[in-house]
Amino acid sequence: MMSKHPAASVSRSNNSTGFFSKIKNSTCFSSSSSDTGKGRSKSSSNKVSHGYHLVEGQSGHDMEDYLVAEYRKKKNHVLGLFAIFDGHLGDRVPTYLKDNLFNNILEESNFWKDPKAAITNAYRSTDQFILENSMQLGPGGSTAVTAIVIDGKDLWVANVGDSRAVVCERGSANQITVDHEPHAERRRIEKQGGFVTSLP
Repeated sequence: MMSKHPAASVSRSNNSTGFFSKIKNSTCFSSSSSDTGKGRSKSSSNKVSHGYHLVEGQSGHDMEDYLVAEYRKKKNHVLGLFAIFDGHLGDRVPTYLKDNLFNNILEESNFWKDPKAAITNAYRSTDQFILENSMQLGPGGSTAVTAIVIDGKDLWVANVGDSRAVVCERGSANQITVDHEPHAERRRIEKQGGFVTSLP
């Protein structure tokens, strides 16, 4: 998450077609600390379940990938919060995102009325904080993909970078986010009169 990416792409899916109940509400993460976990929402009428498995890479690099997979109650709602943060050049930025991005989203005053705007604003303000505190957080960055399930009915997904959200229905996996690829970002920036350069 750094200024080279546009505002987060945010999309919504709702349960008007029974989507969650059709797929047994599974959310699985696989990423590059060897850690495994699973859980289930006991408060949701749809009983959304989730699981993850992280495998440390073989390249000898420090682990820079982090995830969030938890449920919270807020204002009489049950929220499923899921995310993957893929760090680059250090783990400070993805650690910051893991500890703060969902809080920033949920603290947006318009979250319950306009989740899309709240998520977009939180991504932007979090990115700005990271840029303003780069001396403490270091030169690295991170991609981010977040998914918020509200009361087992609405799913809000946002991403920056090339971390992806995939939904599986009846054995078919469908990517529901759009990757922000470096070459496409360069073209977008240059089209708007900007330029891209490498820092020393």
